Amino acid sequence: MSCALVPFAHFQDLELARDFLSPHRRQGSAAAGKESAGKSTSWEDGGWGAWDEAELQEPEEEESNSKNQRSYWLQDCVLSLSPTNDLMVIANEQKAVFLVPKWKHSDKGKEEMQYAVGWSGSLNVEEGECVSSVLCIPLASQKRSSTGRPDWTCIVVGFTSGYVRFYTESGVLLLAQLLNEDPVLQLKCRTYEIPRHPGVTEQNEELSILYPAAIVTIDGFSLFQSLRACRNQVARAAASGNENVQPPPLAYKKWGLQDVDTIVDHASIGIMTLCPFDQMKTASNIGGYNAAIKNSPPAMSQYVTVGANPFAGFFFALEGSSQPLLSHVALAVASKLTSALFNAASGWLGWKSKHEEEPVQKQKPKVEPATPLAVRFGLPDSRRHGERICLSPCNTLAAVTDEFGRVILLDVTRGLAVRMWKGYRDAEVGWIQTVEDLQERETEKMDSSPFGNAQGPSRVAQFLVIYAPRRGILEVWSTQQGPRVGAFNVGKYCRLLYPGYKIMGLNNVTSQGWQPQTYQICLVDPVSGSVKTVHVPFHLSLSDKKSERAKDMHLVKKLNALLKAKTSDPDLIEAEAKELILDIKYPATKRQALESILTSERMPLSSLTSITQTLMDNLKKQELECVDEGLLQFCANKLKLLHLYKLVSKLNSQSMQKETSPSDNDLAKLLRLEEKDFHRLETLLESYKKENTQTTTQLTDEKGDMLSVKIFLEYLEYEKDVITIKDMEDGEYVALGSFFFWNCLCGESSTEEICHALESAGFSPQTLLSLLLNLWLSKEKDLLDKPDSVTYLHTMLSLLSKMKVAIDESWDTQSVSPWWQQMRTACVQSESSAAALLSAHVGHSVTAEVIDSVTEKKFSQIIVGSDTESWEALSLDTEYWKLLLKQLEDCLILQTLLHSKVTKRTKRVSSLQTEPLGRLSVKKLLEAGKGGIADTVAKWVFRQGFSPIILNVAQYKNTTDSTEESVEMHNNLFLEEPEAATGLERILELLQVAYQQFPCSLEVDVLHAHCSWECIVQWNKDPEEACFLNRSIDHLRCIINAHIQHGIALMMWNTFIVKRLSSATYLMDKVGKAPKDRLCRRDVGMSDTAMTAFLGCCSELLQTLLEGRNAFFKDLTSIQLLPSGDMDPNMLSIRQQFLLKVVSAAVQTLCSSQKDREVSEEDYFPFEKGKNWPTLAADLAQYLQISEDLVRRHYVCELYSYGMDHLGEEAFVQVADKEVLASQLLMLAGQRLAFALLHGQIKDGMELLSRLPPTLSTWLKAMDPQEIQNVEVPITTTARLVSKVIEHLPENHGQYSLALNLIEAVEAVPA
Repeated sequence: MSCALVPFAHFQDLELARDFLSPHRRQGSAAAGKESAGKSTSWEDGGWGAWDEAELQEPEEEESNSKNQRSYWLQDCVLSLSPTNDLMVIANEQKAVFLVPKWKHSDKGKEEMQYAVGWSGSLNVEEGECVSSVLCIPLASQKRSSTGRPDWTCIVVGFTSGYVRFYTESGVLLLAQLLNEDPVLQLKCRTYEIPRHPGVTEQNEELSILYPAAIVTIDGFSLFQSLRACRNQVARAAASGNENVQPPPLAYKKWGLQDVDTIVDHASIGIMTLCPFDQMKTASNIGGYNAAIKNSPPAMSQYVTVGANPFAGFFFALEGSSQPLLSHVALAVASKLTSALFNAASGWLGWKSKHEEEPVQKQKPKVEPATPLAVRFGLPDSRRHGERICLSPCNTLAAVTDEFGRVILLDVTRGLAVRMWKGYRDAEVGWIQTVEDLQERETEKMDSSPFGNAQGPSRVAQFLVIYAPRRGILEVWSTQQGPRVGAFNVGKYCRLLYPGYKIMGLNNVTSQGWQPQTYQICLVDPVSGSVKTVHVPFHLSLSDKKSERAKDMHLVKKLNALLKAKTSDPDLIEAEAKELILDIKYPATKRQALESILTSERMPLSSLTSITQTLMDNLKKQELECVDEGLLQFCANKLKLLHLYKLVSKLNSQSMQKETSPSDNDLAKLLRLEEKDFHRLETLLESYKKENTQTTTQLTDEKGDMLSVKIFLEYLEYEKDVITIKDMEDGEYVALGSFFFWNCLCGESSTEEICHALESAGFSPQTLLSLLLNLWLSKEKDLLDKPDSVTYLHTMLSLLSKMKVAIDESWDTQSVSPWWQQMRTACVQSESSAAALLSAHVGHSVTAEVIDSVTEKKFSQIIVGSDTESWEALSLDTEYWKLLLKQLEDCLILQTLLHSKVTKRTKRVSSLQTEPLGRLSVKKLLEAGKGGIADTVAKWVFRQGFSPIILNVAQYKNTTDSTEESVEMHNNLFLEEPEAATGLERILELLQVAYQQFPCSLEVDVLHAHCSWECIVQWNKDPEEACFLNRSIDHLRCIINAHIQHGIALMMWNTFIVKRLSSATYLMDKVGKAPKDRLCRRDVGMSDTAMTAFLGCCSELLQTLLEGRNAFFKDLTSIQLLPSGDMDPNMLSIRQQFLLKVVSAAVQTLCSSQKDREVSEEDYFPFEKGKNWPTLAADLAQYLQISEDLVRRHYVCELYSYGMDHLGEEAFVQVADKEVLASQLLMLAGQRLAFALLHGQIKDGMELLSRLPPTLSTWLKAMDPQEIQNVEVPITTTARLVSKVIEHLPENHGQYSLALNLIEAVEAVPA
């Protein structure tokens, strides 16, 4: 690849800018014709790497003087282009035009970048001053989102009055500075660059200003901060009025250059450090023999100037020898109310309105004196006057032009002129730095580097660009002593722009991020109105040997361009490709070129074969020592593949008369099936085909056997006379198999010829079997429509089995053959159940044929003439085939069921129900375990929205004889949509077949358990769908086995319900009422409507969990006993304690409310309606295996204990065992009397106690009155209680005599 001059932008209206800047050159007549640029040279022009200046055609010089004057106007202007191409400035005298790029459509309709005028006007402030130098400096953004990107561009303008002014893109003046009273000669900038090597000194950013006898350098960081502050201040002032914030001062150094007659241009090399030898040499030259030498070499800033006496001067300023000066910056903000200038003591001038005149005469600012700096050495040439100097990007070389028409290359480090070019008067120079692409570097035969990567870092090459306007030529030279690598005829009126800097404000961190698109050098052509840049490839800087490699790379790229060209003549492309590939010298590059040709989609097969054959013949003609064996073998392998592709394509294109379709009996015999088994197989396949057609649609490829030669060569590799297939995706594998076998399976090609061709080409039988099976299993829908394809598969499998190394010769029928195991593995893993079942039948049939032939040979050698026709040959492979056939049949039945669905669904269906079910395979079913089948069917039931009863109906459908009952069932089988019953009979039939095929896996309770779990899992994904939870509970209730039902319910409760129910309970307890929707969604994760339904489902689930008396007060994780089982006495005791506590709490609450309300006994009703807890406790007792009478007796005792004897008397009648209750109340009466006698309630209580019988006295002393709740009961009431006790105690009771003594004692006590 050679140099290229590439246009990247055009001017929208350059004549408008010319008329504004140079009115005297304004065109008065029609526009003159534009000068056309000549063609660029290429690698083939005049030989490799050689140009003759005499051969370059000079542009025509027949224009008139007026046209020359109009075209030459740009030479008088000062130009600058931002390195990021976002701004161009053209200035002449006092005027300037700012051009900004815009994307617009050209005359040809293509979108291109065009420079349009963004601002124009006069820049002069002082009278008579003119623009002498311009720079466009992009400033880096400080935002995190755009670190390293340009934020805005500052225009720096130098004037003949000595002022330096800074502007925005819209022409707003930011700063003005008078650092020296002499005219500004040149402005140059240096931005940050990451050092390429560790020993290179890191350079600081700076702006250098050249005056006739001085040079000023402004620190880049100080300038960056000041410009940002001034720009922000201008924006605020424009919005709010007079606001003046002092920005940070500028830090600069000012050097007075001595011992030089004339200076016209300069280059700031940057900070450098001398080596110890150069340090001693310099010290000796300056200080003589006795000069003192410092321990460390000092750091110096180097400057190179060009002019006269000396022609080139070298200055070195020691760091620290001069303190930087601080310039106080003043902003000038255009006020809306006044036109006054804002000036500061340091001399910065502000911006003022162009429409107003300054009322007060300005005062000249103070100019700081310069620090003297003498020239260290130079290139003395009294007759030579320098004009321009351009520093290289690596800061080691500089190109200098002089008035003699020479271009001199300087080594600025050594101070030597290393090269000179003649014949370039008024030349403009620039540099291009090219970085090597490591991916294009050719690996050489060398020892590996012990230091790591032998490739090393990317190399960098410097190219010098010279524009000679007198000859209208642009040249590119390789430095330092390299040849000319490019030349272009461009015209005589262009300008060459080389910024030499990038973005200001970056550092070693931000500069490593985003890299902006920059052009190192640009050529502005005013005639064509275009802006062009030069592209130079790295390999042009290499030596002759490397150049040959580079030429090869160029030819490869030219070949790639040829292959992409829109040429309709394939013969022409073939001829040029042959010429190019034969011109390439290196074998590795030849191979790369051949690979590019073989991967081209536009090259026909004949051209590919011809080019490969030509290259192979060319290699064979060479001497054996020069021939690369690898390349020769590569050509031979690709040629064999091309011939194979041609042969297969030919066989596929030949028309073959199809045979008559085989009958069912023929197919049954072919597959070795009984008539009954064959019809069953047909029924299963028809059912599967019908359901599969309803659920999915497949786009069949009518040209499935067509495969491009490019893809064919990508798939296959030829090594050691064996063809192997690369790793590829399933679709690509099927495409290759389709190319080989699809026509054979359709009966359109000869199976024997295809198999023979593939075997001869080097395919192994195992590879062909894999391709065939992948094709068969992937084309299921097409093959089910072609029953005769089974016959062709049988024939093809028989032929493959007879190939060498297909079946091991040592194979015994009592061992497993890897050949048949490969086929069975493919069927087990396939998700195409019908195709897998058919291929398994074919495999079983062919296996039986092979085993019969092997057995026949074996027995023919042992028993001659014996009758063996009735014998059946047994083998391990045959048994494996039978097992696989049963598994595939099961998988097919289950897949058919999963494909079936109701055809009418009118109600809204949840997105969870529309998720597709994965296809099944034998491998998946085996890996899923025992519950895998039931889980799969449960997913299908959920997605169909069936009522749980449909599973029971299908299970017992054979026993249902009533037609009316079937119809009624048919109309009510759907939980959501009774009208969606279309095709339900078909689904019931499929379910019945599945139940028969899987009697254990699809047992009704197991299936309901999986359906219940699937529904609640889906509900947990979307709690808004309360119907899913309802359906889950419905399935749970249909489970007959109590243990399974309890276990599933418990899992549902712990996994999905308890956390949400707890959250809902806490929320309602906190709110105290029905919570609003927002709170429900926040705390429970569902809406208020869904939470209402959720709580109802929770109640139903708890009813299921707690169903039966045996569950109360038992842990949920415990196993529930059957209803007839006996209960644990400890459990009964716990239940009894609970019920008695309920009764006690109810009576206590009743007593408290009675005291608070203070109602009369006549108006008091014991319990409110619906809250009679004692009655409820008594009712629960009969369900919990607790004595109901025990609860009632406890209720009566509690009433008497609280002193509510009137209520106790009412409840007394409800007790069945009154004798036990009387005994309990006797104890309570004794406690009351003991409290009255022993605790001072009755006067002379101890005297009365002593009169009582000893037995009664002892019994009363043993009583504990604290056990009763209310001891302050009238003695008359206690007497009535004792009378009640005596009434219900029989005379033979053990406590009857005690009761008689007690009644006497109570009557003896005064009231």
